Amino acid sequence: QEQLVESGGGLVPPGGSLRLSCTAYGITFSDRLMNWYRQAPGKAREWVFSISSSRIKQSINSVKGRFTISRDNAKNTVYLQMNNLKPEDTAVYYCNIGGELTGALWGQGTQVTVSS
Repeated sequence: QEQLVESGGGLVPPGGSLRLSCTAYGITFSDRLMNWYRQAPGKAREWVFSISSSRIKQSINSVKGRFTISRDNAKNTVYLQMNNLKPEDTAVYYCNIGGELTGALWGQGTQVTVSS
């Protein structure tokens, strides 16, 4: 069964750091484009960061210089390292394969809360 499982969320003060992990099960991971999305309270879900099979990375402007993405194909895992977190980064973060396409695979999400 294909499945994505996220972990690593939590409560941090502004300026803090978190590393999110997403492990894929039942999927040929190494050749997949992996995405991170987030959804803040009362807002639409937005794409945050992607890493291709060849490790080409793309992100939204608001996280450039603060977030990084990486993947470990041996562990079927993609990571999102988040530094200098801001209150506006508060959201549920989702791992994804397939983007917004019908049939895309989503994880269950992990809550990130940035607050003093």
